[in-house]
Amino acid sequence: MTYVSTNPSNPSYQQLPIIDLSAADRGPQARALLHAQLHSAAHDVGFFQLVGHGVPEEETHALLSAMRKFFALPESERLALDNVHSPHFRGYTRTGDERTGGSRDWRDQLDIGAERPARIPGAGEPAYWWLEGPNQWPDSLPELRTASLAWVERLSSVAERLLHELLASIGAPADFYDPIFGTRAHPHLKLVRYPGSAGDGADQGVGAHKDYGFLTLLLQDQVGGLQVQREDGLFHDVPPLEGAFVVNLGELLEVATNGYLVATNHRVVSPPGATERFSVPFFYNPRLDARVEPLPFPHASTAPGVTDDPSNPLFAEYGYNELKGKLRAHPLVAERHHGDLLTPA
Repeated sequence: MTYVSTNPSNPSYQQLPIIDLSAADRGPQARALLHAQLHSAAHDVGFFQLVGHGVPEEETHALLSAMRKFFALPESERLALDNVHSPHFRGYTRTGDERTGGSRDWRDQLDIGAERPARIPGAGEPAYWWLEGPNQWPDSLPELRTASLAWVERLSSVAERLLHELLASIGAPADFYDPIFGTRAHPHLKLVRYPGSAGDGADQGVGAHKDYGFLTLLLQDQVGGLQVQREDGLFHDVPPLEGAFVVNLGELLEVATNGYLVATNHRVVSPPGATERFSVPFFYNPRLDARVEPLPFPHASTAPGVTDDPSNPLFAEYGYNELKGKLRAHPLVAERHHGDLLTPA
């Protein structure tokens, strides 16, 4: 397909591009327009709002309801799930314990992954196998486990479909990366609460960063605070859109396309005062041992190359990419369980 940019020469930053995934089922003309819009959004911005995704409203309500109940639990119950107990980086992170760009993030969260037995790397095996293991759940809230694992399964299906359409939109084989997902894929779900502004006046809900997988699908509430770095180099607000997922491309798609598709910096500014903000990011990631082969597509010759950031090296083998991020973001877990993997100061 010929690449048709829908970006005007003076783009509006009032909203991200809006992509209707259901257009893929409405005939060749609607699908061709979808591909043109998707191509432009992924190549020019790296972020868009996704509608027409088919996720039932009752599943969204079930997850959000269980999530709010979790954060309403007594602090002692949440701290019983502290991720410092987990060498797999699963569980609860109290406000201020996670780091982005070396500074603390003013949010608390529950990290959830595929429910699997602990895997301890053997001699000569990559350290990233530590990332496989069981989740931590509150005994008093069984519906949280049910809703969260159902969400992982549902959004894995949406993300797989979206990735197929995205690859097709740039002229690549839609199923090219299917072999590195499958039953051993490594999805990641966060249930996040931003409790308002920090007492010291810092407004970093989460600092500027890029995600290190393939795709991120974010469910956010109506409070706002998400900001995306656009073509002018500035961070712009992403107004919440009812029923939409905010989608961004991860570093592996940038690696796969040699920079043709972009992983974009984004951050969250803390809501004012004591206002709470809730969000649910889902990360669509391949197997930990997956090697991301270069994507064959017609625009490869125009790719500008992968972002060169010495402080953030990109690895084609996914597990190293995620382990790098986890060690940096969760210093307390890293120090307790993985001191041998830390670079001496």
